[in-house]
This record gives sequence, C-alpha cells and structure tokens, in this order.
Amino acid sequence: MIHARQALLASGWAQDVRITLKDGRIDQIAPNTAAQTGDVRVNTLLPALGNLHSHTFQRAMAGMTELRKAGRDSFWTWRELMYRFMDRLTPEQIEAIAALVFVEMQEAGYASVGEFHYVHHQRGGAPYDALAELSLRVMAAAGETGIGLTHLPVLYTYGGAGKVALAEGQMRFGNDVDRFADLVQGARAGLSALPDDARVGIAPHSLRATSPDDLARALADHQGGPVHIHISEQPKEVEDIQNWLGARPVEWLLANAPVDAGWCLIHATHMTEGETRAMAASGAVAGLCPITEANLGDGPFNGPTFLEAGGAFGVGSDSNVNISLTEELRTLEYSQRLRDVARNVMVVGEGSVGATLYTGAARGGAQALGRDAGEIAPGRLADLVAIDSTDPTLCALTPDQILDGLCFAAKDTVITDLWSAGRHNVTGGRHIARDAVVARYRSAVADLLASL
Repeated sequence: MIHARQALLASGWAQDVRITLKDGRIDQIAPNTAAQTGDVRVNTLLPALGNLHSHTFQRAMAGMTELRKAGRDSFWTWRELMYRFMDRLTPEQIEAIAALVFVEMQEAGYASVGEFHYVHHQRGGAPYDALAELSLRVMAAAGETGIGLTHLPVLYTYGGAGKVALAEGQMRFGNDVDRFADLVQGARAGLSALPDDARVGIAPHSLRATSPDDLARALADHQGGPVHIHISEQPKEVEDIQNWLGARPVEWLLANAPVDAGWCLIHATHMTEGETRAMAASGAVAGLCPITEANLGDGPFNGPTFLEAGGAFGVGSDSNVNISLTEELRTLEYSQRLRDVARNVMVVGEGSVGATLYTGAARGGAQALGRDAGEIAPGRLADLVAIDSTDPTLCALTPDQILDGLCFAAKDTVITDLWSAGRHNVTGGRHIARDAVVARYRSAVADLLASL
C-alpha cells in the first residue's frame, strides 16, 4: 500500500490518497483516506515516465568526446569516436554498463526504458554462439535492477543511404533480414526470465541503414510490439535520403510504411511544417532526446506545430551523456525558447508548460514502449514516482504549480521513491541495488580502459 499526501491522478490532483497494488498494477485508489500501519508514506505521487530511447553502452564514454580538434566537430565525427569505443566492449562490460544506467534512470524518475539495441556481434562482426547474446545481457541487467524493459533489437544492414556497405566500425551491428528475424526470436525467448511487463519490439535503425525492401520484409515478419526508428536527425541524413529515395525521410516513411500509434519516430528533428502535421496525424510518437540532441548539435524539434496538430511525444536519454528526467524536460522547452525568442512555448493555448511537458511525456512514453502506464488509474501498471514537495525548490508551490517547479526549478534529487510495475526499486532516493551495481561498473570500466 502507498499513502500520498497528494497525488496526480488521471482525474486531477487529490489529497490523502491511499493506493492498493496487486500483481504489479494499481488495484484501488482511495482519496481523502488516512494512512494505515505498514503503508509506504510519500509526499507527492506522480505517474512515472518511460525513457523511450536509450543506448546504454554509450554511458561509459560520457565526457570522452568533448575535446574540439581541427575542423568542425559534428554528429558524424562524434559517431566515429563512438564506433572506436564500442568496438572494445565485452558482453560482461555491456551488462555492467546497462545495469548502472538502469539504476541511474530509476533514481532519476524513469520506471521503464526502451533499449534501442544495435551492438549484436563480436568484434569484427562474427556472431556469438547465441545470436542474441548481447540482448540477453541487457535483459539480465534489467532483471537485476527491476526496470520495466521494452527491448528493441535493431536491424542495421547498410553503412549509409543507397545500400552502402558496412564500414569497419559498424560490423558489430550488421544483420540481413533473415538473421535479424532469428535474433529477435532469441530476444523474445529471453522474456521468460523477466517480469510480465517486459516487452520486445523491433527497431529498423534508420532509412539509411536499411532499404525499402528490407524494411518491408522486417515489418511483415514482425510479431507485434512497438516499432522504433531513427528519422531525420541530421541535415546530411535528409539530403542523402532525398537523393536516394526521392523524398525527405519523414515524408518517405509516412508514404511507404504503415506508420501508426505503434510507432515511435526518434528525433524527427528536421521536418517541414507539412511533415510535422502529417506525423502528428499518423498517431506515431515523437521520440525526443533533448540533452543528446543538444550535445550532438542536432537542432530543435518543431514543438509548437506538432502539439497544435495533436501529436504525441515522449523523452529519452539516448546517448546517456547525462541521465536526468528534469533536465530532459526543461531542455526540450528551452530549445524551443532559444529558437523562437519567446517564453512558455510547449503548450497549446494557455496553461502550465510543466504540466504539458510532464503529462504529455508520461502518456507518450508509455505509448511508445507498449506499456499500459502513463497515468495513475485503476488497472494501469504501477509505474509511480514520489517527489519531496517540501524541498526548497518546490515548497512554495500549489499543486497546480508542482509540475512547473519540477520541470524548471528542481533537480532529480527531489525524487524519493519509484515503483516499476509495483516493484519498489528506489527508496530514500537510492536504488536498492546501487552499491553492487556501481562496484561492478567500476571494475568493468577499469578493464575496458586497460584494453584501449
């Protein structure tokens, strides 16, 4: 049982709320009810967000790519450094890094994650004896830390638009469609070791890393679950796809694939107004990663037009250079303010920007992860986060201002507790497995640095 002094329910704010959990879901909600002996008592209870886009292994290279060299640094120069780093990783290191990331995500307020997983093979590209070995390592990290996992094995067949051959740094990613189908089946078999809320979807990496025929075959083989794809992240990507396929990436995808509410289009940074409205109308979720998009110099998303057209969005930590839910949400809004030279941009008409950001990302993240969550209501998964609204950054605010304070004034340190499908993994601001996970991560990183 959980007792909250105040809680943001699907119907709005309520006081003295007692919540009963059953089989990982919210069973009963009783506002204006006193706490009972044995209840977990919290201050302010919110629906927890899902982190819809992550590459966990990149967490271990945070801070290694911020040195400017001769010439102009870009996403593409960063990618070459990432390839060289990734090429050394062992299965044990990948599991240890993923476990740390999953701990940090939950301490930041994320109850679930979409792991966009594209490192599949050994150094040089030879498959492991178990084709899904590295997927199973990610799943083991999720099982240890209790995070809700939507695992997204990536189809990565080509090194660039027009069926360019894989480069040396991409060999660990590569699969044709048939071997990819086998890999997905191996990942699905791994679900048996995880709680029932875990999911497997698929992720065609991008239009540049696949082809129209291969994409169509992969979608035809798909047995259900979310479909995620990188789309329109960089101007060069837009130009390359337009030169090859005769249309811009979002334009081409919407015209040639069955894009609907089961899809998540990651980044979608460079879109025309028409593409923005068409994407919103498709029902697909815009997977926004504001910290990474700023770090890589991707550019800002077309937020006002997308919201006006009724589009769904969520946030993810992508490269995991900084895992912070509050920072993702405020960076999303601030990117819009800097571009438009205006304030309070990410809201339709009038109202709270913080509420639009937080509740929109809660619903959109749950949709993108195929997860029955995103609000506090009976029958929903118990993905819940508690914050200390007596913190100095929040204590002067009314309930209707709490989400504005959380998004723009507070740090993730206000988070006290987190439940993922009812699993109480964070208490007192710390994950229950933190010490063991951090110790193993440090050992793994020491071994990794010794090999470089």
